[in-house]
Amino acid sequence: MIRGMKTGEAASAWRPALWVRVAALALAFAAMNSAAQQSAPTRLRVVGGLAGLNQYALHEERFWGKDLARLSGGKYTASIVPFNQAGVPGQEMLNLMRLGVIPFGTALLSQVSNEYPEIGTPDIAGLNPDMPSMRRVIGAFRPYLEKTLRERHGVELLAVYVYPAQVIFCKQPMKQLSDLSGRRVRVSGTTQADFVRALGGVPVSTEFAELMANMSSANTECAITGAMSGNTLGLHKITSSLYTMPINWGVAVFGANTDAWNGLPADLKALLKTELPKLEAAVWEESERDTGNGIACNTGAATCVKGTKGAMVEARPSATDERRRREIFASSVLTRWVQRCGTVCAEVWDQTVGPVVGIKAPVGQ
Repeated sequence: MIRGMKTGEAASAWRPALWVRVAALALAFAAMNSAAQQSAPTRLRVVGGLAGLNQYALHEERFWGKDLARLSGGKYTASIVPFNQAGVPGQEMLNLMRLGVIPFGTALLSQVSNEYPEIGTPDIAGLNPDMPSMRRVIGAFRPYLEKTLRERHGVELLAVYVYPAQVIFCKQPMKQLSDLSGRRVRVSGTTQADFVRALGGVPVSTEFAELMANMSSANTECAITGAMSGNTLGLHKITSSLYTMPINWGVAVFGANTDAWNGLPADLKALLKTELPKLEAAVWEESERDTGNGIACNTGAATCVKGTKGAMVEARPSATDERRRREIFASSVLTRWVQRCGTVCAEVWDQTVGPVVGIKAPVGQ
């Protein structure tokens, strides 16, 4: 059994209620699948990534809604819904896939790693300062991820998606990491909070839907979020500085319940094995474009497309800040992560990502 993070009394209180909801979802999805099988035996039902992002709208939705039918000559079709509009608890996605409630689904590592923290290894805050680093880390971690999902969760890994870089929006000028000292900073995860604390900042955990309300008040002075998603929200209207060091990215896995995967016709499995790596590559390329385009739009650059031009001042990380990022990651963020997770995470780190980035897990935590 995988060892996860300790949960408190609050978590224990809501979990039974959550599983009542999961049971209801199971019945609903089972009914949908039964109806689909009766009307169209070759139609797949897919829970995709995040609605409102180009990765979903331009690539996932098009592949499953149109390309699959075209590529198979109309023999196979699929319907897709983004998980944040499907009423699916993100933190329970792997459990729902293991049970077969969701035969094909997308899980954000930042959400499922609350229960299975070692799965979140490749996207710890401060680890990947650029897209090439992210690619190397995912390449090193992928064999472990495939094996773990298959053997412990009954899920066949079919693709790994990445979302645009998470950067820092601030109301007051920010030129370097040390400027976060004393500031209240919106974070979306535990390791982001560790990173902010190490800089002397005060992390404020805030859901994405509540981000603008918090930033519009005096409660929060800075926010870590995606460059383009921040622009879509309108953060460029209430902040002045954009510090463009990627704190982390956002990684998701797309997979299938093992029984559902094994039950597919051989020609459909062959087609998906050929085409899904292409879809994965397109999502990664879109994320890289969105990162650059988000920065361009927030700062009012002429290269801004599909966004609203702002007048923010961009601050790029210096060599000194790059060294500090690495020091903070090794001495604080990684250490706290291992303390919460234990020897499992330390072993996974040293066997996968650690050798690639040249950092060993702390000993005796």
